[in-house]
Amino acid sequence: MPKRDLFAAAPAPVVALDDEERLACLRLTRSSQIGPVTFRELIAHFGSGRAALAAVPALSRRTGRSIRLCPAEDAEAELRAADRMGARPVFSIEPGYPSALAAIDAPPPLVYIKGRAELLAGPCIAVVGSRHASAAGMKVSRLFARGLASNGFVIVSGLARGIDAAAHDASLDKGTVAVLAGGVDVIYPPEHDRLQARIGEDGCLITEQPPGFVPRAKDFPRRNRLISGLSLGVIVVEAARRSGTLVTARFAGEQGREVFAVPGHPLDPRAEGTNQLLKSGATIATEPQDVLEALAPQLAQRGVGLTEAASSGAPFEISRAWVGAGQTSEKACGGPEAEGPFAFRAEPGEGERNRVLAALGPHPIDIDEIVRVTELNARVVRVLLMELDLAGEIARHGSQLVSRSVQQ
Repeated sequence: MPKRDLFAAAPAPVVALDDEERLACLRLTRSSQIGPVTFRELIAHFGSGRAALAAVPALSRRTGRSIRLCPAEDAEAELRAADRMGARPVFSIEPGYPSALAAIDAPPPLVYIKGRAELLAGPCIAVVGSRHASAAGMKVSRLFARGLASNGFVIVSGLARGIDAAAHDASLDKGTVAVLAGGVDVIYPPEHDRLQARIGEDGCLITEQPPGFVPRAKDFPRRNRLISGLSLGVIVVEAARRSGTLVTARFAGEQGREVFAVPGHPLDPRAEGTNQLLKSGATIATEPQDVLEALAPQLAQRGVGLTEAASSGAPFEISRAWVGAGQTSEKACGGPEAEGPFAFRAEPGEGERNRVLAALGPHPIDIDEIVRVTELNARVVRVLLMELDLAGEIARHGSQLVSRSVQQ
């Protein structure tokens, strides 16, 4: 699969948020019926979180579906709790949001960051694998993590037992990011309390969940999506045939990231998943240099400084001047009067709404095709899709694909 430009879809421009705007954005994020795509569409259409929040009741009446807004006191309590534990909320529309993560389909509207946030500017590489790792697998995990970190990469993993923990431990002194399935204050697994505390000080913790959130089984795939989304590539060290690690590899492939797999013994069940990845086209990796050489063209294309050793096959250093951090603006996001490229307030009519609905069916279709078929302005189509999403009449499938909801 050709690799996607990690920053082509990154939202721009981004704006600094004041406290009132941050509260409004959090209330939108925690409100019913408002998912990641709808959050961005609301901000894009109304120009700010405050204006969007004020418009939701009217939109609720317009769509005929009740939207429960998050109470201000609940959002304030969440922000106070995060502040007490040293975690900073960062929204996808403001500076500091990881650019690589912003480029995936439907990135989380909000992440909490604790520790060295600058590590998220990358370049990042994920090292993941089995929780029930072999001694050899743990050694290989440390080898890759230490070798790549020494060459300028930030090591990303999920703080799970086994391979993840080994990767974090080996790279903590250089730079490691732990993606959590729960809140930044929730220790999971319990035996990683000291490791998580160290990463929160010397590395970086990141999660899309609020403080105090205890992860459930369904929250770990969401975490895995963030692991791959933050990274240029994912290295799978050990994975059984049915493994959550393979979910991370699948997300990586869908996001256009490079997937590496460390081959294992055919008789070891912990190698079944990695060996299957190799059969499916993953890049073989037996030493850190394999990863460095495979990613060198992407890094060079992004303007990352490499030493002359890169072309000779010797280990090379990656400049910390990673260009992934997008352009920012210091202008605070204002209220309904705020100007910007997304400001568009003409309300579509019922006829236009029906034209969009008529163009939709149970099979996902690209938004550009809806624009072509309906002959409507692209911004009008996006506004209508936002309303239909709030009404529960459409389903979003990523990659700008939408369909009629199965309930329709």
